[in-house]
Amino acid sequence: MLRNDKKPKLKARRNKPEYRFGFRENPATAAYRHPLCDGRRTAGHFTLVSLFSGCGGMDLSFIGGFNVLGKKYPSLPFDILGAYDFLPDAVECHKLNLGDYACLADLKEIPVSAIPAADILTGGFPCQDFSSSGPKTGFNGKRGKLYEVLVEYMRVHRPRLVVGENVPHLARLKDGAYLTAILKAFEAEGYHFDLWELYAPDYGVPQSRRRLFFVGVRDDLPGFPLKPVPTARHMTISEALADLESIADESVINQSQFFVSTKASSGGGQGDHKNNPNKVAYCIRANARGRIQFHHHLDRRLTVRECARLQTFPDQFVFPFTTQRNLTLIGNAVPPVLGYHVAKSVAAYLDAVQPRSLDDAVSHKKGFSHNRSFAIQETLFA
Repeated sequence: MLRNDKKPKLKARRNKPEYRFGFRENPATAAYRHPLCDGRRTAGHFTLVSLFSGCGGMDLSFIGGFNVLGKKYPSLPFDILGAYDFLPDAVECHKLNLGDYACLADLKEIPVSAIPAADILTGGFPCQDFSSSGPKTGFNGKRGKLYEVLVEYMRVHRPRLVVGENVPHLARLKDGAYLTAILKAFEAEGYHFDLWELYAPDYGVPQSRRRLFFVGVRDDLPGFPLKPVPTARHMTISEALADLESIADESVINQSQFFVSTKASSGGGQGDHKNNPNKVAYCIRANARGRIQFHHHLDRRLTVRECARLQTFPDQFVFPFTTQRNLTLIGNAVPPVLGYHVAKSVAAYLDAVQPRSLDDAVSHKKGFSHNRSFAIQETLFA
């Protein structure tokens, strides 16, 4: 059968990847991966609980200990006590690569008292109802109020610091009414919150992706972590993927998995964009129905491994399912390199305030600020 352009129609690939190890058992990562990947907790590390953890992008950010795109991201002083998600694929992928602490759970059903108390709470609460490419149903969507799980955890366990993550469009829906409501609910539990809108290419992620981070400090602690300063020139998609162009098999895990390259016949061409080799990639989507963009040189769409690398997952991080299931996990994840810069700021802040009494002036210490970086928030609660 021929395509509209008279070329032979390509057959969809439904293969799974071939691998022997996930990231945490791969001999190639043994020298630098975080001790938690080997089941070892470290005395003096801050403890962390992760909600809506997905396949582990933000968790990898906080533990560190990975290499990607020619750079090293050393281990950070965090130990994860539990990571919770209701998608079996996400939990299985998380366990394969990072640790057995990942738990399959519907956070709407289990009591927060059953989740361990920790120094840090992280949560990429579901963004689909707030996304500019989603239904924009806000609190009326079936996942629009799941942020309330974070609120309840704050009320019950009083972590020192909270990091939430969502899409920037949340700040624009209903002229910011949803954002204001969420911040009020967070701060009502005795926290002060800052907002960081980060553009991923500024921090070494080679795709056009913006994310909103909620950074909350318990109200008996002074100041805020410092918003990460952009650290990198923008890496183009051709730089990020050049070594994969000649590989079509599983010598690099997940590189044989990709969608066929036919153009869409309906749907407005969503996902039919061809990447520009001299720019960062388009944002990697989670919605497989939206399709994944075309490679900048080759007559095919991006592979699972290429999408994972553009999200800054290390090549040893295995996505063990079929193409569509893997791309859902990848597109929903926090890019580990982007989250790593957030985690470094959190670690620096905690190192600054932990050794001191609350009455001490510590603003001269690295990693500490008395002021929010998000000036608009100063007037949200006036």
